[in-house]
Amino acid sequence: MTQDIRDVVHAFEPGPGTARPLLLLHGTGGSEHDLLPLGRMVAPDAALLAPRGGVTENGMPRFFRRLAEGVFDEADLRRRTGDLAAFIGAAQDRYGLGAPLALGFSNGANIAASLLMLQPEVLAGAVLIRPMVPFAEPPAADIAGKPVLILSGAMDPIVPVENARRLAAQLTASGASVEHRILPAGHGLSQADVSLAAGWLRSLALPNAA
Repeated sequence: MTQDIRDVVHAFEPGPGTARPLLLLHGTGGSEHDLLPLGRMVAPDAALLAPRGGVTENGMPRFFRRLAEGVFDEADLRRRTGDLAAFIGAAQDRYGLGAPLALGFSNGANIAASLLMLQPEVLAGAVLIRPMVPFAEPPAADIAGKPVLILSGAMDPIVPVENARRLAAQLTASGASVEHRILPAGHGLSQADVSLAAGWLRSLALPNAA
């Protein structure tokens, strides 16, 4: 699938160093600008690529449709995951980037998990903040060695910890190197998320291989 990068509303900030680029994926109601400050905090030297979700729900941008709270339209999720993978490829060509590390929050973390399962070749790894299992039956995936950090909230009213544990187990079973941290937090971002994501990214030391 080909993708004209001009068809996707997005923000791009070049990185001053050689760090692996970050793909920033916002939560429901967010925009391409929402996670830029977070991206710069956790990866000061990285290029930042941030698309806006192409679906709206009650006027709020999302990356894919859902049928109800916590019930995903899996056919739409698969299609939108393919669209996002095509956008990443087009952005790599346009901006001279290597495979990015995804940093997704909530809805953005869910489509990042879907990318890992359906199009693992487009990502170098992922930070998933408050994600949940994207598919009722996980697709077969080979994500051997890809690093994944999952940050869950013990008091999250939207994503039960057990659901996040199931996602971690699915990714681990597919070969990913998963670190799952459960924080004393709800669904929103916390300073602990920032600190843990920054430390984890520093520990990877993955160069930007364009």
